Amino acid sequence: MTSQAFHQPLLNWFWAQAADLPWRQDKNPYRIWLSEIMLQQTQITTVIPYFERFMENFPTVDALAAADQDTILKLWEGLGYYSRARNMHRTAQIVATDHNGHFPDSAAGLLELPGIGRYTAAAIASIAYGEATPVLDGNVIRVFSRLFDIADDVTQTSTKNQLWDLADEVMNPDHAGDYNQALMELGQKICKPRNPLCDKCPVREQCLAAERGVQSQRPVKAKKAKAPHYDVTVGLIRNTNGLLLIAKRPDDKLLGGLWEFPGGKQEAGESLQDCLKRELQEELAIDVSVGEFFIQVKHAFTHFKITLHVFECLHIGGEPQLIECADFAWVTEDQLSNYAFGKADRQVIAALHERRNMLF
Repeated sequence: MTSQAFHQPLLNWFWAQAADLPWRQDKNPYRIWLSEIMLQQTQITTVIPYFERFMENFPTVDALAAADQDTILKLWEGLGYYSRARNMHRTAQIVATDHNGHFPDSAAGLLELPGIGRYTAAAIASIAYGEATPVLDGNVIRVFSRLFDIADDVTQTSTKNQLWDLADEVMNPDHAGDYNQALMELGQKICKPRNPLCDKCPVREQCLAAERGVQSQRPVKAKKAKAPHYDVTVGLIRNTNGLLLIAKRPDDKLLGGLWEFPGGKQEAGESLQDCLKRELQEELAIDVSVGEFFIQVKHAFTHFKITLHVFECLHIGGEPQLIECADFAWVTEDQLSNYAFGKADRQVIAALHERRNMLF
Protein backbone atom coordinates (compact mmCIF):
# COMPACT_ATOMS: atom_id res chain seq x y z
CA MET A 1 0.00 0.00 0.00
CA THR A 2 1.37 3.42 -0.91
CA SER A 3 1.17 6.26 1.55
CA GLN A 4 -1.23 8.08 -0.75
CA ALA A 5 -3.66 5.18 -1.14
CA PHE A 6 -5.77 6.06 1.89
CA HIS A 7 -5.22 9.84 1.98
CA GLN A 8 -8.02 10.92 -0.34
CA PRO A 9 -10.80 8.60 0.90
CA LEU A 10 -9.89 9.51 4.49
CA LEU A 11 -9.96 13.25 3.78
CA ASN A 12 -13.19 13.00 1.76
CA TRP A 13 -14.83 11.20 4.68
CA PHE A 14 -13.59 13.82 7.16
CA TRP A 15 -14.64 16.80 5.03
CA ALA A 16 -18.12 15.31 4.63
CA GLN A 17 -18.85 14.53 8.28
CA ALA A 18 -16.27 16.23 10.56
CA ALA A 19 -17.70 16.84 14.03
CA ASP A 20 -18.80 20.41 14.73
CA LEU A 21 -16.57 21.19 17.71
CA PRO A 22 -16.20 24.61 19.38
CA TRP A 23 -12.41 24.70 18.89
CA ARG A 24 -12.81 24.11 15.15
CA GLN A 25 -14.46 27.46 14.53
CA ASP A 26 -11.17 28.93 13.35
CA LYS A 27 -7.40 28.29 13.38
CA ASN A 28 -6.81 30.33 16.53
CA PRO A 29 -3.78 28.64 18.16
CA TYR A 30 -4.91 29.62 21.66
CA ARG A 31 -8.24 27.82 21.24
CA ILE A 32 -6.57 24.81 19.63
CA TRP A 33 -3.92 24.62 22.36
CA LEU A 34 -6.53 24.88 25.12
CA SER A 35 -8.63 22.12 23.57
CA GLU A 36 -5.64 19.83 23.05
CA ILE A 37 -4.54 20.19 26.67
CA MET A 38 -8.06 19.39 27.87
CA LEU A 39 -8.40 16.46 25.48
CA GLN A 40 -5.33 14.71 26.89
CA GLN A 41 -6.76 11.45 28.34
CA THR A 42 -10.28 12.94 28.38
CA GLN A 43 -13.29 12.35 26.12
CA ILE A 44 -14.61 15.07 23.82
CA THR A 45 -18.09 15.13 25.37
CA THR A 46 -16.55 15.76 28.79
CA VAL A 47 -14.24 18.49 27.51
CA ILE A 48 -16.74 20.65 25.59
CA PRO A 49 -18.47 22.36 28.58
CA TYR A 50 -15.09 22.94 30.29
CA PHE A 51 -13.65 24.44 27.09
CA GLU A 52 -16.62 26.77 26.74
CA ARG A 53 -16.37 27.90 30.38
CA PHE A 54 -12.67 28.59 30.02
CA MET A 55 -13.19 30.57 26.82
CA GLU A 56 -15.91 32.60 28.53
CA ASN A 57 -13.69 33.39 31.51
CA PHE A 58 -10.37 33.61 29.66
CA PRO A 59 -10.99 34.61 26.02
CA THR A 60 -7.27 35.23 25.39
CA VAL A 61 -3.99 33.73 26.52
CA ASP A 62 -3.22 37.02 28.30
CA ALA A 63 -6.43 36.70 30.33
CA LEU A 64 -5.51 33.14 31.31
CA ALA A 65 -1.98 34.20 32.23
CA ALA A 66 -3.32 36.94 34.52
CA ALA A 67 -5.66 34.60 36.43
CA ASP A 68 -4.69 33.10 39.78
CA GLN A 69 -4.14 29.36 40.06
CA ASP A 70 -6.99 28.78 42.51
CA THR A 71 -9.49 30.26 40.06
CA ILE A 72 -8.15 28.09 37.24
CA LEU A 73 -8.23 24.91 39.33
CA LYS A 74 -11.79 25.64 40.45
CA LEU A 75 -12.91 25.94 36.82
CA TRP A 76 -10.95 22.78 36.01
CA GLU A 77 -12.50 20.89 38.96
CA GLY A 78 -13.79 17.49 37.83
CA LEU A 79 -11.76 17.32 34.61
CA GLY A 80 -8.97 15.38 36.32
CA TYR A 81 -5.22 15.14 35.70
CA TYR A 82 -4.74 18.48 37.41
CA SER A 83 -1.09 18.86 36.45
CA ARG A 84 -2.48 19.79 33.02
CA ALA A 85 -4.14 22.86 34.52
CA ARG A 86 -0.98 23.94 36.38
CA ASN A 87 1.18 23.47 33.27
CA MET A 88 -1.45 25.28 31.20
CA HIS A 89 -1.24 28.29 33.51
CA ARG A 90 2.57 28.33 33.34
CA THR A 91 2.49 28.07 29.55
CA ALA A 92 0.01 30.95 29.30
CA GLN A 93 2.30 33.11 31.44
CA ILE A 94 5.34 32.23 29.29
CA VAL A 95 3.48 32.93 26.04
CA ALA A 96 2.10 36.22 27.38
CA THR A 97 5.43 37.40 28.81
CA ASP A 98 8.13 35.92 26.57
CA HIS A 99 6.28 35.60 23.25
CA ASN A 100 4.14 38.76 23.31
CA GLY A 101 0.95 36.69 23.48
CA HIS A 102 1.75 34.61 20.38
CA PHE A 103 2.25 30.84 20.46
CA PRO A 104 5.33 29.44 18.67
CA ASP A 105 4.37 28.48 15.12
CA SER A 106 6.27 25.18 14.96
CA ALA A 107 6.13 21.86 16.78
CA ALA A 108 9.75 22.35 17.85
CA GLY A 109 8.93 25.71 19.44
CA LEU A 110 5.78 24.41 21.10
CA LEU A 111 7.71 21.50 22.63
CA GLU A 112 9.62 23.96 24.80
CA LEU A 113 6.45 24.95 26.68
CA PRO A 114 5.25 23.20 29.88
CA GLY A 115 2.73 20.40 29.46
CA ILE A 116 3.27 20.07 25.71
CA GLY A 117 4.69 16.76 24.49
CA ARG A 118 5.39 15.43 21.02
CA TYR A 119 1.78 14.60 20.18
CA THR A 120 0.29 17.86 21.48
CA ALA A 121 2.96 19.98 19.77
CA ALA A 122 2.29 18.22 16.46
CA ALA A 123 -1.48 18.56 16.79
CA ILE A 124 -1.31 22.31 17.44
CA ALA A 125 1.33 22.95 14.78
CA SER A 126 -0.51 21.01 12.09
CA ILE A 127 -4.02 22.28 12.86
CA ALA A 128 -3.19 25.92 13.61
CA TYR A 129 -0.25 26.47 11.27
CA GLY A 130 -0.46 23.67 8.68
CA GLU A 131 2.94 22.23 9.58
CA ALA A 132 3.35 18.75 8.07
CA THR A 133 4.19 16.99 11.30
CA PRO A 134 2.54 13.69 12.30
CA VAL A 135 0.44 12.96 15.38
CA LEU A 136 0.32 9.72 17.32
CA ASP A 137 -2.27 9.40 20.08
CA GLY A 138 -4.23 6.35 21.20
CA ASN A 139 -6.70 6.70 18.35
CA VAL A 140 -4.02 6.99 15.66
CA ILE A 141 -2.04 4.10 17.15
CA ARG A 142 -5.15 1.94 16.84
CA VAL A 143 -5.84 3.08 13.27
CA PHE A 144 -2.25 2.46 12.12
CA SER A 145 -1.93 -0.87 13.94
CA ARG A 146 -4.94 -2.09 11.94
CA LEU A 147 -4.29 -0.28 8.70
CA PHE A 148 -0.73 -1.70 8.50
CA ASP A 149 -1.41 -4.84 10.61
CA ILE A 150 1.21 -4.14 13.29
CA ALA A 151 1.54 -7.33 15.35
CA ASP A 152 4.01 -5.95 17.93
CA ASP A 153 3.07 -4.71 21.41
CA VAL A 154 2.19 -1.02 21.00
CA THR A 155 2.98 -0.31 24.66
CA GLN A 156 6.66 -0.99 24.00
CA THR A 157 8.95 1.95 23.25
CA SER A 158 10.43 0.24 20.19
CA THR A 159 6.96 -0.23 18.67
CA LYS A 160 5.95 3.35 19.44
CA ASN A 161 9.12 4.57 17.73
CA GLN A 162 8.25 2.38 14.74
CA LEU A 163 4.76 3.91 14.65
CA TRP A 164 6.16 7.44 14.84
CA ASP A 165 8.41 6.64 11.88
CA LEU A 166 5.47 5.19 9.99
CA ALA A 167 3.31 8.23 10.80
CA ASP A 168 6.04 10.46 9.43
CA GLU A 169 6.34 8.38 6.25
CA VAL A 170 2.63 8.54 5.46
CA MET A 171 2.11 12.18 6.49
CA ASN A 172 0.00 14.28 4.14
CA PRO A 173 1.89 17.54 3.54
CA ASP A 174 -0.91 19.28 1.65
CA HIS A 175 -3.71 19.10 4.25
CA ALA A 176 -1.73 18.43 7.43
CA GLY A 177 -4.28 19.68 9.97
CA ASP A 178 -7.31 18.05 8.38
CA TYR A 179 -5.40 14.83 7.78
CA ASN A 180 -4.29 14.54 11.41
CA GLN A 181 -7.78 15.36 12.67
CA ALA A 182 -9.25 12.83 10.24
CA LEU A 183 -7.02 10.06 11.63
CA MET A 184 -8.01 10.91 15.19
CA GLU A 185 -11.69 11.15 14.36
CA LEU A 186 -11.58 7.86 12.46
CA GLY A 187 -10.28 6.21 15.63
CA GLN A 188 -12.98 7.85 17.74
CA LYS A 189 -15.97 7.10 15.53
CA ILE A 190 -15.15 4.10 13.34
CA CYS A 191 -11.95 2.29 14.28
CA LYS A 192 -13.10 1.75 17.86
CA PRO A 193 -11.23 -0.34 20.44
CA ARG A 194 -13.95 -3.00 20.45
CA ASN A 195 -16.22 -3.90 17.56
CA PRO A 196 -14.77 -1.52 14.94
CA LEU A 197 -17.31 -0.39 12.35
CA CYS A 198 -15.37 -1.75 9.40
CA ASP A 199 -18.39 -1.67 7.09
CA LYS A 200 -18.50 2.14 7.51
CA CYS A 201 -14.75 2.74 7.30
CA PRO A 202 -13.61 4.97 4.42
CA VAL A 203 -10.24 3.16 4.24
CA ARG A 204 -11.57 -0.38 4.60
CA GLU A 205 -10.12 -1.41 1.25
CA GLN A 206 -6.63 -0.33 2.33
CA CYS A 207 -6.75 -1.97 5.79
CA LEU A 208 -4.43 -4.99 6.05
CA ALA A 209 -5.84 -6.17 9.39
CA ALA A 210 -9.40 -6.17 8.01
CA GLU A 211 -8.22 -7.98 4.89
CA ARG A 212 -6.63 -10.66 7.06
CA GLY A 213 -9.53 -10.77 9.54
CA VAL A 214 -7.42 -9.80 12.56
CA GLN A 215 -8.72 -6.29 13.22
CA SER A 216 -10.17 -7.34 16.60
CA GLN A 217 -6.67 -8.51 17.61
CA ARG A 218 -5.08 -5.12 16.91
CA PRO A 219 -3.57 -3.24 18.55
CA VAL A 220 -1.55 -5.74 20.56
CA LYS A 221 -1.12 -4.65 24.18
CA ALA A 222 0.48 -6.34 27.19
CA LYS A 223 -1.86 -6.94 30.10
CA LYS A 224 -1.68 -4.27 32.78
CA ALA A 225 -0.46 -5.21 36.23
CA LYS A 226 -3.09 -5.12 38.95
CA ALA A 227 -3.29 -1.65 40.48
CA PRO A 228 -2.25 -1.54 44.18
CA HIS A 229 -4.81 -0.52 46.79
CA TYR A 230 -4.29 1.76 49.80
CA ASP A 231 -6.43 2.64 52.79
CA VAL A 232 -6.44 6.37 53.47
CA THR A 233 -7.98 8.03 56.50
CA VAL A 234 -8.99 11.70 56.67
CA GLY A 235 -10.65 13.94 59.19
CA LEU A 236 -13.56 16.34 59.18
CA ILE A 237 -11.72 18.46 61.72
CA ARG A 238 -13.82 21.07 63.48
CA ASN A 239 -12.75 23.76 65.91
CA THR A 240 -14.81 25.04 68.83
CA ASN A 241 -16.65 27.38 66.45
CA GLY A 242 -17.72 24.47 64.24
CA LEU A 243 -15.48 25.47 61.33
CA LEU A 244 -13.87 22.77 59.18
CA LEU A 245 -10.13 22.57 58.55
CA ILE A 246 -9.05 22.06 54.93
CA ALA A 247 -5.50 21.91 53.55
CA LYS A 248 -4.01 22.73 50.17
CA ARG A 249 -1.79 20.13 48.51
CA PRO A 250 1.71 21.18 47.34
CA ASP A 251 2.00 21.82 43.60
CA ASP A 252 4.59 19.06 43.14
CA LYS A 253 2.34 16.33 44.59
CA LEU A 254 -0.54 14.34 43.12
CA LEU A 255 -3.59 16.66 42.88
CA GLY A 256 -1.22 19.55 43.51
CA GLY A 257 -2.92 22.88 44.17
CA LEU A 258 -6.22 21.27 45.15
CA TRP A 259 -7.74 21.41 48.60
CA GLU A 260 -8.49 18.36 50.72
CA PHE A 261 -9.64 17.13 54.09
CA PRO A 262 -6.33 16.38 55.87
CA GLY A 263 -5.13 12.83 56.45
CA GLY A 264 -3.02 10.15 54.82
CA LYS A 265 -2.18 6.55 54.03
CA GLN A 266 -2.52 3.84 56.66
CA GLU A 267 0.64 1.94 57.56
CA ALA A 268 0.84 -1.77 58.32
CA GLY A 269 -0.48 -2.70 61.76
CA GLU A 270 -1.90 0.76 62.35
CA SER A 271 -5.53 1.47 63.20
CA LEU A 272 -7.37 4.03 61.09
CA GLN A 273 -7.71 6.32 64.10
CA ASP A 274 -4.00 6.12 64.96
CA CYS A 275 -3.14 6.69 61.30
CA LEU A 276 -5.21 9.88 61.28
CA LYS A 277 -3.60 11.23 64.45
CA ARG A 278 -0.10 10.50 63.11
CA GLU A 279 -0.75 12.02 59.69
CA LEU A 280 -2.19 15.21 61.16
CA GLN A 281 0.87 15.62 63.35
CA GLU A 282 3.20 15.05 60.37
CA GLU A 283 1.31 17.33 57.98
CA LEU A 284 0.01 20.12 60.22
CA ALA A 285 1.43 19.59 63.74
CA ILE A 286 -2.05 19.45 65.29
CA ASP A 287 -3.72 17.13 67.77
CA VAL A 288 -7.28 15.91 67.33
CA SER A 289 -9.82 13.79 69.12
CA VAL A 290 -11.06 11.22 66.57
CA GLY A 291 -14.81 10.78 66.80
CA GLU A 292 -17.44 8.91 64.82
CA PHE A 293 -16.89 7.32 61.44
CA PHE A 294 -18.68 9.38 58.77
CA ILE A 295 -18.33 7.85 55.33
CA GLN A 296 -16.22 5.54 53.17
CA VAL A 297 -15.33 6.50 49.59
CA LYS A 298 -13.66 4.28 46.98
CA HIS A 299 -11.68 5.99 44.23
CA ALA A 300 -9.36 4.88 41.43
CA PHE A 301 -6.41 6.91 40.20
CA THR A 302 -4.43 6.03 37.08
CA HIS A 303 -1.99 3.65 38.76
CA PHE A 304 -3.56 2.82 42.14
CA LYS A 305 -6.83 2.65 44.05
CA ILE A 306 -7.81 3.97 47.47
CA THR A 307 -10.51 3.53 50.05
CA LEU A 308 -11.03 6.80 51.87
CA HIS A 309 -12.16 6.41 55.50
CA VAL A 310 -13.60 9.68 56.83
CA PHE A 311 -13.96 10.46 60.56
CA GLU A 312 -15.45 13.34 62.48
CA CYS A 313 -12.71 15.01 64.55
CA LEU A 314 -12.32 17.78 67.11
CA HIS A 315 -9.25 20.00 67.06
CA ILE A 316 -7.78 19.88 70.58
CA GLY A 317 -4.29 21.33 70.26
CA GLY A 318 -1.64 22.97 68.11
CA GLU A 319 -1.92 25.81 65.62
CA PRO A 320 -1.79 24.35 62.09
CA GLN A 321 1.68 24.54 60.54
CA LEU A 322 2.55 24.32 56.82
CA ILE A 323 4.76 21.23 57.10
CA GLU A 324 3.48 18.98 54.28
CA CYS A 325 0.80 21.25 52.82
CA ALA A 326 0.86 24.53 50.94
CA ASP A 327 -1.88 26.32 52.88
CA PHE A 328 -4.80 25.75 55.24
CA ALA A 329 -8.14 27.37 55.98
CA TRP A 330 -10.97 27.14 58.51
CA VAL A 331 -14.26 27.26 56.59
CA THR A 332 -17.97 26.68 56.93
CA GLU A 333 -19.64 23.86 55.02
CA ASP A 334 -21.16 26.43 52.65
CA GLN A 335 -17.73 27.90 51.91
CA LEU A 336 -16.39 24.54 50.71
CA SER A 337 -17.89 25.25 47.30
CA ASN A 338 -15.43 28.14 46.85
CA TYR A 339 -12.45 25.76 46.79
CA ALA A 340 -11.28 23.21 44.22
CA PHE A 341 -11.25 19.60 45.50
CA GLY A 342 -10.46 16.24 43.96
CA LYS A 343 -13.25 13.79 43.14
CA ALA A 344 -13.06 11.73 46.35
CA ASP A 345 -13.25 14.83 48.55
CA ARG A 346 -16.15 16.18 46.48
CA GLN A 347 -18.04 12.99 47.32
CA VAL A 348 -17.40 13.68 51.00
CA ILE A 349 -18.70 17.23 50.57
CA ALA A 350 -21.82 15.92 48.82
CA ALA A 351 -22.42 13.58 51.74
CA LEU A 352 -22.02 16.48 54.19
CA HIS A 353 -24.60 18.53 52.30
CA GLU A 354 -26.96 15.56 52.09
CA ARG A 355 -26.73 15.00 55.83
CA ARG A 356 -27.42 18.67 56.53
CA ASN A 357 -30.43 18.65 54.19
CA MET A 358 -31.84 15.62 56.00
CA LEU A 359 -31.45 17.34 59.35
CA PHE A 360 -33.13 20.53 58.19
